[in-house]
Amino acid sequence: MPIAREFLAEFETQAPVTRKFLERLPADKLTWKPHEKSMTAGQLAFHIALTPGGVVRFVQNNPAQAPDGFKFPQPESREEILKAHDESVATVRSLLPQFDDAAMRETWRMLAGGRELLARPRSEFVRDIMFSHLYQHRGQFSVYLRLLNVAVPASWGPSADEPPVFMQQAAQVA
Repeated sequence: MPIAREFLAEFETQAPVTRKFLERLPADKLTWKPHEKSMTAGQLAFHIALTPGGVVRFVQNNPAQAPDGFKFPQPESREEILKAHDESVATVRSLLPQFDDAAMRETWRMLAGGRELLARPRSEFVRDIMFSHLYQHRGQFSVYLRLLNVAVPASWGPSADEPPVFMQQAAQVA
């Protein structure tokens, strides 16, 4: 199976799980944060929502210009976050399959002011940022939900609040 198709298969499994996390953010807690150095719950959720599509758009350029700092906008509503997530999912579905294996193995470069910051296979960057980075932030967001006393969704395995999806599906069939 082509690399991009493998990535898309994983993404398709994880996108609904991620959306479930985002749906649980209480609408009145968008500006809440657990510590003064932390992002707000809304900023973190928005970052999670925007990352996959943003990464796939970013790696289309080779070399790509590094972002000028990282800005984490404050969303106005949970609906804005969910809309951003849905658009991000659509972007991944549309653009990721366009990368053939040669493009995924190609040395992809990120520059800042003409200076090379990063040179690695495009597939490694996508794996690290679109998946590992996203999973790290989803785990961080689960702590936000717990501190807000919101039921934490299951992801790969159970949370303290619910069993994993495959067990939920089995219970519905029984």
